[in-house]
Amino acid sequence: QVQVVESGGGLVQPGGSLRLSCTASGITFIFYTMSWYRQAPGKERELVADVRATGGGPNYKDSVKGRFAMSRDNAENTVYLQMNSLKPEDTAVYYCNANFHNSTKYDFWGQGTQVTVSS
Repeated sequence: QVQVVESGGGLVQPGGSLRLSCTASGITFIFYTMSWYRQAPGKERELVADVRATGGGPNYKDSVKGRFAMSRDNAENTVYLQMNSLKPEDTAVYYCNANFHNSTKYDFWGQGTQVTVSS
């Protein structure tokens, strides 16, 4: 059974930091591209950052470049998203995604973790 579990969200003041974690089980982690998405109220889900299975990346959405840093630990089946200099517009539910394509598409999502940036 595949599980993707995020943790680390919370309430933080503008300019603060948070570190999100995502652990995947039930998959061969090294084959999967791992991504962080977010969805703010009333908006579509958007890609924030990803790290390819081949080691390419991390790649970042323009608005988070220089503030967010994504890393992956293949030994722990875990990816992280270090978020610094947080802004109110970063407020969203953050989702972790694991995906792998060969002749079949494998696409797994976590349940999401809320990040709220507010004074």
